[in-house]
Amino acid sequence: MTATYQDRVLRETGMTPSADPRGTAGDQELDRLLSGYREDVAALERLNDQVTAVRGRGRAAQGRVVAEVTQTGGLTGLTIDPRAMRLGSDALAEAILEAAGAAAREAEQAAADLVIPFITGTPLDDGSGPDDRRGGRRR
Repeated sequence: MTATYQDRVLRETGMTPSADPRGTAGDQELDRLLSGYREDVAALERLNDQVTAVRGRGRAAQGRVVAEVTQTGGLTGLTIDPRAMRLGSDALAEAILEAAGAAAREAEQAAADLVIPFITGTPLDDGSGPDDRRGGRRR
């Protein structure tokens, strides 16, 4: 195996190789920016995991119909108390839709509660916040 010039110089001088792949102390500003970027990416990944895990629960028909949905509104659970069967098919269908709608609103709110603090003060901040949950700008 042939030693490179750099290897030979390091061996002869007793120096150790730099941990910096550029072979210099590096650009401190670039290092700071890269570190910030890595922290932002890690925070985004954590936020994504948290938002993906959000579930909302909604109830209807005096709690006899319970729906659970993801933050995107996908139905993940539906519990119908046997007493709800007495409602009739139309009323039961309405109760299911009511419970699913309430669950979706809860999940949407929970996801917004996670995201709003993360984007506040960034270019993604549209001005909506705790005072305006409909997604519009505060005036």
